[in-house]
Amino acid sequence: MSASHPLAELLAEKGVLLADGATGTNLFAMGLESGEAPELWNETAPEKITKLHQDFVDAGSDIILTNSFGGTRNRLKLHQAENRVHELNKKAALIARAVADKADRKVIVAGSVGPTGDLLVPLGAMTYDEAVQSFVEQIEGLKAGGVDVIWIETMSAVDEIRAAADAASRCGLPYTYTGSFDTAGKTMMGLHPRDIHGVTKDMEQKPFAVGANCGVGASDILSSLLDMTGADPEAVVIVKGNCGIPEFRGAEVHYSGTPPLMADYARMAIDSGAKIIGGCCGTSCDHLAAMRQAIDGHTKAKRPTVEEIVERIGPMRNAVASDNAAPKRERRGRRS
Repeated sequence: MSASHPLAELLAEKGVLLADGATGTNLFAMGLESGEAPELWNETAPEKITKLHQDFVDAGSDIILTNSFGGTRNRLKLHQAENRVHELNKKAALIARAVADKADRKVIVAGSVGPTGDLLVPLGAMTYDEAVQSFVEQIEGLKAGGVDVIWIETMSAVDEIRAAADAASRCGLPYTYTGSFDTAGKTMMGLHPRDIHGVTKDMEQKPFAVGANCGVGASDILSSLLDMTGADPEAVVIVKGNCGIPEFRGAEVHYSGTPPLMADYARMAIDSGAKIIGGCCGTSCDHLAAMRQAIDGHTKAKRPTVEEIVERIGPMRNAVASDNAAPKRERRGRRS
């Protein structure tokens, strides 16, 4: 599609953009209970969502994601809110839009669209058309609230990415999409990072950017990034990795990444060809501020090898993605 939209313009101006950090883990720190729908806070605790967005902007984020990851009727029905899709997504967008509009620089509002949680035919009962309609309903709400771009994220299945992309196109909005390469270096449904570019190749409206988010750890997502940029060096590639490695300590999950480690991750992401860099689970504003400084102060250097990534960022949880689907765990390591 035409590159004349705010995200394309800001990237052309700045060269590399900093996306935001974790929504879920930061909201849990603000009091969200396990099993509670974050999207309901758009209505019941909008001041907390505003604070999260503002903190991300203050830390230097160029892109903030709306609090709408689970905003399809498929997800909201678990909270008896399936008939409030439009209003909850519109509120998510309006909250983010208000923060972006009062910033002293250009900040992009990206409408977060996560998986429905349902499997598509033939593995599940949801048809492709039903998936498209579910995403259209959500995206219409986000559009009404004023998002700049649709940000399809944490996807595993090719058909679900396509359905969400189709919905964004029908709603007349540019879109990006990212997969979560968390299963032996591939998505849970077997998509290899190098194949991310081809998911929508036959669709009339192409994505503005593609990439990876979440997954297992920072080293693993940088390895996926090398596969993606190696397969298409001209593509705009997003990397939004978890803050180091997640570790269970009792009932709680802790993330091993320090601000200096996430700063180094940002530098290596630039060297590996990423144009949009952010953090996923565990990434706080302190991490983002360090990443902002790293991005602003870094001149792109030579493309690293996987071995160099491991040496600087820490051990990988999975083996590098290969054509063999069997998971290999020999390289698993801990970094606390």
